[in-house]
Amino acid sequence: MNAPTTELPVIVIGAGPIGLAAAAHLTERGVEPLVLEAGQAAGAGVREWAHVRLFSTWGEVIDPAAEKLLAPTGWTKPDAATYPSGGDWADLYLKPLAEVLGDRVRTGVRVTGVSRSGRDRIVDADREAQPFVVHVEHQDGREERLFARAVIDASGTWTIPGPAGGSGLPALGEHAAAEKITYRVPDLRDPVVRARYAGRRTAVIGSGASAFTALAYLADLAKADTGKGTEAVWVLRRGISGSTFGGGAADQLPARGALGLAAKAAVDEGYADAVTGFRTEVIERDRDGRLVLVAEDGRSLEPVDEVIVLTGFRPDLSFLSEIRLGLDERLQAPIALAPLIDPNQHSCGTVYPHGHRELAHPEQGIYLVGMKSYGRAPTFLAMTGYEQVRSVAAALAGDTDSADRVELTLPETGVCGGAGLFDAPEADQTGGGCCAPAPQVIQLGTGAPAEEVPAGGCCGS
Repeated sequence: MNAPTTELPVIVIGAGPIGLAAAAHLTERGVEPLVLEAGQAAGAGVREWAHVRLFSTWGEVIDPAAEKLLAPTGWTKPDAATYPSGGDWADLYLKPLAEVLGDRVRTGVRVTGVSRSGRDRIVDADREAQPFVVHVEHQDGREERLFARAVIDASGTWTIPGPAGGSGLPALGEHAAAEKITYRVPDLRDPVVRARYAGRRTAVIGSGASAFTALAYLADLAKADTGKGTEAVWVLRRGISGSTFGGGAADQLPARGALGLAAKAAVDEGYADAVTGFRTEVIERDRDGRLVLVAEDGRSLEPVDEVIVLTGFRPDLSFLSEIRLGLDERLQAPIALAPLIDPNQHSCGTVYPHGHRELAHPEQGIYLVGMKSYGRAPTFLAMTGYEQVRSVAAALAGDTDSADRVELTLPETGVCGGAGLFDAPEADQTGGGCCAPAPQVIQLGTGAPAEEVPAGGCCGS
């Protein structure tokens, strides 16, 4: 590779909302981007949850630089106060944005490796002077090697969902039961999917916004004439508390608060049983082929027909094995960013302003941005990613002053995801700590309120 590094493009991995925003900011600054997307179209990952409505409004999910690119094309900006679905976001924003970027976006191209040209990760000599080399595989099996002055990895975490197992590993029997397990919120508008859950008992594992959504969907199905007999059991690794259902009416993102209230209603109205302090160890089958979840403490749940696992996502770091990354040992987020987003330390609601410096790694010129920058932390919002790539693009363009001038104000809420200290003794679970009572099974009928304790701790699953 003999071309001067400065003449090479910045390769952006992933044509989702944050990857396309990165390309827009780079273009605005006169830096040539090349976006590589494994899917057939921009926003391929978003399209996989097209049926789910965002809890952020259009005004919060459109990047300013992207909007500037779109404006001259006659693009009509959706009503800023309304809430798009994933499909809306992809069709009305990501698709036209990718079209404006044109040949700068390549689809059907999967990145299989990133390194320095002629240098594996252990070689120091003349390392930083070498361009990045990005190995890709096309859908027809053809391989290609591309070169870049810098790499922005905005590939997200969608492809690696968390397992049902409470230890972070798949439960014993989880792989064998794969045909009855899904790791996404099901689209119950699809007749085939609807028939899979109608009139059956489903376990929902998880306690974030996705779990809230699944519980609300199943409750709606149970109320419908075609869904009579539909039941849900909500499996939480901690206890029911004042913050289990999120910020509710106090959430500055009202639609996010409404999700928690819908999940609470599903429990209160008897459409879902809440099982707390349950960390799945084994998934067995009964005589009829139904699934039985067994906890680490030996408790078993009544058999279920289906399991929906919504325990978060993880970054795919496999194709970055030759790059020198500096990642936090717990969150797998950049070391300088991790303390700002760690759900074990922060009691929900705010993320400190951060940009290129917090996203930097020992390997200069590579950045993990968007959801991937958060590693396993669950509290990411699109507006965070847009500010990240604005700062990174400014840094790559040599505008350090602008890159360092990071301003980010996020809506506060009682919602807090992440691991938390669920095994800490009760004496340590006051104030901003994590408030999990002893493991118990709670079956709440119509009108029965959830157990209330002070909110503010890290009580997500």
